[in-house]
Amino acid sequence: MKKYTFTEKKDTRSGFGAGMHVLGQQNPNVVALCADLVGSLKLEPFIKENPERFIQCGISEANMIGLSAGLTIGGKIPFATTFANFATGRVYDQIRQSVAYSNKNVKICASHAGLTLGEDGATHQILEDIGMMKMLPGMTVINPCDYNQTKAATIAIAEYDGPVYLRFGRPVIPIFTDADQKFEIGKAWMVNEGTDVSIFATGHMVWEAIQAGEILEAEGINAEIINIHTIKPLDEEAILKSIEKTGCVVTAEEHNRIGGLGDSVAQVIVKNKLVPQEYVAVNDSFGESGTPAQLLEKYGLDAKHIVEAAKRAIARK
Repeated sequence: MKKYTFTEKKDTRSGFGAGMHVLGQQNPNVVALCADLVGSLKLEPFIKENPERFIQCGISEANMIGLSAGLTIGGKIPFATTFANFATGRVYDQIRQSVAYSNKNVKICASHAGLTLGEDGATHQILEDIGMMKMLPGMTVINPCDYNQTKAATIAIAEYDGPVYLRFGRPVIPIFTDADQKFEIGKAWMVNEGTDVSIFATGHMVWEAIQAGEILEAEGINAEIINIHTIKPLDEEAILKSIEKTGCVVTAEEHNRIGGLGDSVAQVIVKNKLVPQEYVAVNDSFGESGTPAQLLEKYGLDAKHIVEAAKRAIARK
């Protein structure tokens, strides 16, 4: 089993800011919009170098989506940025009507997703956004796992023609992917090959899955771990190839178990090869205030719970 180590921790939102800084220098059509959260989205370097390509929309997220849709008509590539709760739940109608329905080239970039927003609590956390966005026809949904992958994904989506939802977060987590990686939309990343159980993880849960894999290895269980950074379009080929080997599945996500990655994987299983599946996700509830680590443990989203889920899946084979 490949061992992943790290020398630095950073938040994935800073990876987004670094990617925007690169795009500001490389792509003159990229425009950044923000709903009064410049510091939280780490946009300062982009704005400093490209003030004429930044629009401060204020606390008016619906207007920001409308402006973004309009900018695409003139050939611009708008990156509309705010907290995930406000980027989806608050403006879903505008996204559906002005962006998805007309297939506008808008990049909706959402920080502070999931439980690990932490102390701000349930009103600012969102656990339904992946489901909401993947149901929109034509919408690409991406949830990268660390700073480097978020930076690479940010740069990659500027070259992709069509609406994108890019989801990232606030907590500081290990950087364990390559700094010079090429991000391929719709192509899952094999973290570790295995034969006993397939663990499909996304976002912050990929690091938890890696830790779970090490615990399982010490107990004689060989887990295959795959990073599903693109939830839509889903890499069905990678999923099916994995379950052919292992015969059982665990999905791990910082999201409601209803409508997220687990449901997408379940659809693949039902259509192609029925195998036992266990969900590691929030069980149909809202979050609450607490540190990211406290919340991941309480809601069953840490490495320990992935290990338990893997053993349940294996027992059901």
